[in-house]
Amino acid sequence: MRVCSVQIGSVVRHGSMRTAYGKRPVQGLVHVLVQGLEGDEQAWRHHGGPEMAVLAYSADHYPLWRAELSWPELPLGGFAENLTVAGASEETVCIGDVWRAGTAVLQVASPRTSCRKMSRFWKRPGLAKAAEVSGRVGWYLRVLQEGALQAGDEVTLAERRQQITVLEALRAK
Repeated sequence: MRVCSVQIGSVVRHGSMRTAYGKRPVQGLVHVLVQGLEGDEQAWRHHGGPEMAVLAYSADHYPLWRAELSWPELPLGGFAENLTVAGASEETVCIGDVWRAGTAVLQVASPRTSCRKMSRFWKRPGLAKAAEVSGRVGWYLRVLQEGALQAGDEVTLAERRQQITVLEALRAK
């Protein structure tokens, strides 16, 4: 696995909504703190915090979305993730997996639940529902050890505690 891109965002007004959905790529090292990536903000209380400190999304999904949605310019970070990771998906990542990336140690905490802001931000009705139905939702990571990481870093699986995939956990909700 590899970190393809790292994104952070600030809370802004986007039309009638207040959101930090529009994440932007960061070059170089980014500090990973217990509450999330340094410089990243969340717009409301249902996002962020230690159990949802970092949102990861599979880079492998982007070619599928670009083709399915006829949207070739969909950028990495388009699903508001902090880490876009190649070689991982909801079908291969398990709840409780411990990852090392850079000097940070992260643990897979839960599947992301689709957020309606996804559809509103991109002005694409049904996008959030399509993500949920497809199972391509991403997953939240908690920070076990603060550190720093950057795009291009290898992500290693340090420990697998159980065999329940993110997709299985999503479907069980």
